[in-house]
This record gives sequence, structure tokens and C-alpha cells, in this order.
Amino acid sequence: MKIYDELVARGLIAQVTDEEEIKNLINNGKATFYIGFDPTADSLHVGHFMALCLMKRLQMAGNKPVVLLGGGTGYIGDPSGRTDMRSMLSPETIEHNCECFKKQMERFIDFGEGGAIAVNNADWLLKLKYVDLLREVGACFSVNNMLRAECYKQRMEKGLSFLEFNYMIMQSYDFWYLFEKYGCNMQFGGDDQWSNMLGGTNLIRKKTGKDAYAMTITLLMNSEGKKMGKTANGAVWLDPNKTSPFEFYQYWRNVGDSDVLKCIRMLTFLPLEEIDAMDKWEGAQLNRAKEILAYELTALVHGEEAAKEADTAAKALFAGGGDDSNMPTTELSEDDLTDGKIGIMDLMLKCSLAPSKAEARRLIQQGGVMINDVKVTEIGAVVTKDELKESIKIKKGKKTFHKAILK
Repeated sequence: MKIYDELVARGLIAQVTDEEEIKNLINNGKATFYIGFDPTADSLHVGHFMALCLMKRLQMAGNKPVVLLGGGTGYIGDPSGRTDMRSMLSPETIEHNCECFKKQMERFIDFGEGGAIAVNNADWLLKLKYVDLLREVGACFSVNNMLRAECYKQRMEKGLSFLEFNYMIMQSYDFWYLFEKYGCNMQFGGDDQWSNMLGGTNLIRKKTGKDAYAMTITLLMNSEGKKMGKTANGAVWLDPNKTSPFEFYQYWRNVGDSDVLKCIRMLTFLPLEEIDAMDKWEGAQLNRAKEILAYELTALVHGEEAAKEADTAAKALFAGGGDDSNMPTTELSEDDLTDGKIGIMDLMLKCSLAPSKAEARRLIQQGGVMINDVKVTEIGAVVTKDELKESIKIKKGKKTFHKAILK
């Protein structure tokens, strides 16, 4: 099966500008394509994961990836999918985040000789002169068309800043620049990026008379509110210091029955024939599918050894075993205690098991919290210093485990 047909079979492709041309370029290893990553944090998260997997698949098929780090667009912030304006980051923070991204990407993408290249749009965007940009690029854009773009329409009610309004122009300029300098002929992104990507292809056509192409990938679970990578406590990060391999494994182990095969098909590198055979799985077999998904993705991000440890720890916990060596752990200090104890609601906040006391109270009242396998029935329950010295195991719901210990 050719790579384009495989992408279709895996459910990855949402929209393309010219399917036959894109298919020809990708299948023959002639695509020099880019995906942009704005450095909004010091770690990639699983929302970036699909894009990284796509880059890996296309590179394995002989195509050349260009990783675009948004050191320049990061000054503005992409309004796509946002109901409010992103926080403004300092230049030092943006630069640091770009370095963190690049290091993490090396696990997925080959940057060796003749391989992928990484570029930072700060190198050209920050040098632009405003009037020159207006004349060279701004004249190619219709404000009426821009306002019809979904990424702007959804922000109009709450207010769209002029700063953010420029994002489409900046992203389009990136594509033109990469087309001219590196022969980049294709742009990939999430399906919420379609308007911005069309802006880039149209700009190249107007400035050069040549064609470039755009393809968006179907964001996993996007139609259900962009659930991918979100938990009750925030994002699931690729940095093991922010989301441990065990937590990462558990995130994928806990996906819904209706999503597990979709995730396996879109994100793992298992053969399609093997995945197709799973389509008939149901009941307990779906739990096995979730274990396969969790193992494959944890191995891809954190390595085989970490995946084996997470798999062993998870099975031991769910079987009632005592192996908690890989369980996410929060270390408390004496300063966290009052008179040698800490209330259960405060402890849940410390362990990031609830975003607020109100949520912690709700979980306890609904019987969803256990300490050392004993259900917590009182919101005023406390854990003592002596108990914490030995470490305690907190269970939230049926699938979330956490350990707390006094250091």
C-alpha cells in the first residue's frame, strides 16, 4: 500500500488542496513538507503527538520534513480554537521552549545528514519591516475573506485583537519563505488550521505563479471538543518530568471503548492488517486493545523499558498487587502539614488529583476516593504525619492512582 493510501486508511486526512498532486508527491518521496509548532510551553503534549507521528510516517516513506519552531509567531499566538487571547510570553521563555521542543522531537524525527531540518521563524519574522510587510504580503489578503475564516469567526463575539488578526498573515509568510528558501512544497496541520494554510498556498501562487499544497490531518476526537491530551488536571505532556511514563501509559489505557481502535489506527505503527483484525473485538478484548495502545505509544515516546515498567506497574495495581514503584508520586514537606496532619481535600489538591476543593469535595461525597484501598467517607478526613512517612496510596475513581509521601 502506498503511503498516501495508508494515511487515508488510517483516517488521518481531513482536507487537501489538490489530492492527485499531493498523492503523487508523497508516494514518490518528493514532498518537502512543514508542520509548525508554536512554543507555548516548555514541553510538547499529546496534542502535538499526531503531527509528530505523521512526520515520522512521511519521512520513512522518503519525504523531507521541515520542523518549523514558532519563535516568531509565538510572539502573537494562534487564535485558532481559542475563546480568549493567549498569554504573552517573554523572548527568553519562547527561546527556551523552542529548545525543549527540538530536543523532544529528536525522538521521533531523524535530523541526521540528509534528514529533516529544523528552522525557527523568529529568524525571519522578527526582521521584517512593518511597511514592507504590508506592501509585500498584506496586499495579497482580503479582510473580508479573513473574517469569514472559522479561526476568527469564533473569536469575534469576545473580541479579536489586531495582534491575533495578523497571525494568518505571519503563517502564510512562513510558507512562502520556506517555499523560496528550502523548496518546501507542502504544509500539514490540524483541521482547525485550514484557513491559515489556504492563506499560505494562495500567497505563494500570487507571489510566484507556482503551486504549493496543503493537507490537514483529522484531529483525534476533535469533533468532541478537542479532548485529546486533556485530563481533569491539565495537559498530558511528552516530558517525563511533567507527565511520568506511568501517567502517560494510564492516559492511553483509559481511553473510551469507542476511541481505542481509532487511536491505534491513527497513532501506532502497527500494520493495518493487524489493526483491522481488532475491529471485531468487543468486551474484555477492548481492554486488551487499550493495553496495546498504551504500550505502543509509551514505547514510542519514552522507550521500550519505560513502557514495560509502566505496563507491569499498571497490571499489578489493577490486580491488587503491591508494586507501586512507578506510580506518580507527590513528596510533601513538614510545611504542608498542620499539627502533624493534612486534610484529604488539601492533599488531593497537592497531588493534583482535583483542581479545586469543590471538586475534591464532590469526588469524596460521591465515593470516588480511596486511601490505601479504604473508601474516604468524610470530607473532613485527615492523613497523619506517620501515615505519610510510610507513604499512602490514593485512588481516584476506578483508574487513577497516586502516591503521597513525606520526604
